[in-house]
Amino acid sequence: MKKCRKSGDRRANRKAYFVAPSHVRRILMSSHLSKELRSRYAVRSMPIRRDDEVRVMRGSHKGREGKVITCYRKKYCIYIDKITREKANGQTVNIGIHPSNVEIVKLRLDKERKGLLERRARKHSGGEGSKGKVSADEAMQDVD
Repeated sequence: MKKCRKSGDRRANRKAYFVAPSHVRRILMSSHLSKELRSRYAVRSMPIRRDDEVRVMRGSHKGREGKVITCYRKKYCIYIDKITREKANGQTVNIGIHPSNVEIVKLRLDKERKGLLERRARKHSGGEGSKGKVSADEAMQDVD
């Protein structure tokens, strides 16, 4: 397995983005949660998946809502059920939208996703105490 290297080099970062494997692309295709979901779950963003309901926040379709039909990881885009266009021959096709331009309004929750939300909320709510770190005041009390 290849080692994951981090770089400040623009060319290296672009290469890593465009040749990323599917399990890495899942994380890269994350979207922000709406304010209601953010306050409910104490999580800012989640990897997007099929059957999530989203609202488009940027672009010509800004403000439109719909359900995610497909997450096309190869093209880094998602297809939303009500956002289509008509081709010259009359056929309707879905328009690909990057997940960073949408906001998740309703999550499709299953067992794995509930577990992920709980883990991430626990990580953020615990703060310093959850990692076993000791503040300066607590350390000084032990010295005396």
